[in-house]
Amino acid sequence: MALKSSRRGRTAPFHALAMMRQAREVAATGADVIHMEIGQPGSAAPRAVLAAARAALDSDRLGYTEALGLPALRHDLAAHYKAMYGVAAAMERMVVTTGSSAGFVLAFLAAFDAGDRVALAAPGYPGYRNILHALDLQAVEIATGPDSGFQPTIAHLAALDPLPDGLIVASPANPTGAMLSPEDFSALARWCHDHGVRLISDEIYHGITFGRAAATAVAHSPSAITVNSFSKYYAMTGWRLGWLVAPDDLVAAIEALAQNLFLAPPTLPQLAARAALHSHEELDGHVQRYRANRDLLLHHLPMAGFDSFAPADGAFYLYADVSARTDDSMGFCQRMLREAAVATAPGIDFDTRRGHHYLRFSFAGSTADMEEGVRRLKAWH
Repeated sequence: MALKSSRRGRTAPFHALAMMRQAREVAATGADVIHMEIGQPGSAAPRAVLAAARAALDSDRLGYTEALGLPALRHDLAAHYKAMYGVAAAMERMVVTTGSSAGFVLAFLAAFDAGDRVALAAPGYPGYRNILHALDLQAVEIATGPDSGFQPTIAHLAALDPLPDGLIVASPANPTGAMLSPEDFSALARWCHDHGVRLISDEIYHGITFGRAAATAVAHSPSAITVNSFSKYYAMTGWRLGWLVAPDDLVAAIEALAQNLFLAPPTLPQLAARAALHSHEELDGHVQRYRANRDLLLHHLPMAGFDSFAPADGAFYLYADVSARTDDSMGFCQRMLREAAVATAPGIDFDTRRGHHYLRFSFAGSTADMEEGVRRLKAWH
């Protein structure tokens, strides 16, 4: 007799992680693989974070914190919004989470009911679509491209019938690096609020921009949920720590959900992360390296046959159109790994309809790795 299994568990895999596993298998054979498949900073956490973690190990019991997080860290996060964006946001709205992934789970559960429709850009981060699926929510993908700067617009939303219950926006975005202008971001946030569309703003790449600074939803909408993380700009991926800025009407619901689903975020990373918020000089040095890596790839990749990219205004990715070379991005990435020992992410992760013609390069690693990667790709081409 067959046992029941949940259809929620039949969620699409994360192909970039599959490529990382395959890259490690290739490396185990003795190959020196250049990793451009995962969005992981090549640098360790800031020195002050490491020192704070060592001190906490020596002196702190590391027991549970409150479900919403360590009060001192929540206070620091509120101060961060005042210092970085000039926005007053009460510490009571700050919710520390186990990475931004847990933040999205809490946000979706608090804001939406099963069957609700949530719009998002395609291409976009696959976790949005897959978490929505696992929670019995309907992902409404908006096909974006150069005409809209790879971002959703008010016109896109107004054309949906019925209007969605929510919208996920990322600026800078993964995989494209595309950003909304402050004016467009503000107008989109106001439109969502006025039309009853709950805005979820993914801001985990804030701090990693190569021109204008990114705008925060905290400044433009009282009903938006803002998601951020210590993983990207702060270079703390494995520490698994993020945060939400919750609207007043959802704080109590998010707290109850956090208590029951997670008890509390991990204590050691919370104690250490306070130092990260004061490590901008070191972290901005990383951003300078990302900019140099981006410029290097934009100059050399066309010589390797990659010459069509989304606008990489922020984050640390290049989203490349490879339709002239393949209609199977996963197979293309696997062949590149086998033959050139360069690992990249297939576009099918980010766009279920058009992603077979795209791939994503991450330039979060060292400049030396980027130089070696393009040398190999030129030879492979």
